[in-house]
Amino acid sequence: MVRGSDVVLILVAIIFPPLAVGFISGCSCDLLINICLTLLGYIPGHIHAFWLIYKKMQAEERYGQGGYRYIGNGSYQPYAQAAPPQQAPYYGATN
Repeated sequence: MVRGSDVVLILVAIIFPPLAVGFISGCSCDLLINICLTLLGYIPGHIHAFWLIYKKMQAEERYGQGGYRYIGNGSYQPYAQAAPPQQAPYYGATN
């Protein structure tokens, strides 16, 4: 499902790809990569920005909006959930 924020990111990526990548990843290696790709050719910068937007949309579908954090290289990780209660050891006893 495409959200309004994704549409805005796509429009920003069409105009200036490094700005869209900066919104997604902050000041990171991905931003530097996108700046270099945009300087080498406008189309490679677009492809990289659209790929990152696509990965962000996948993370939103998988973890819900705001339930993830960006860890770099187009990868996302869910925020830590409450750990399930651990079962006490049996110490040789059987069920």
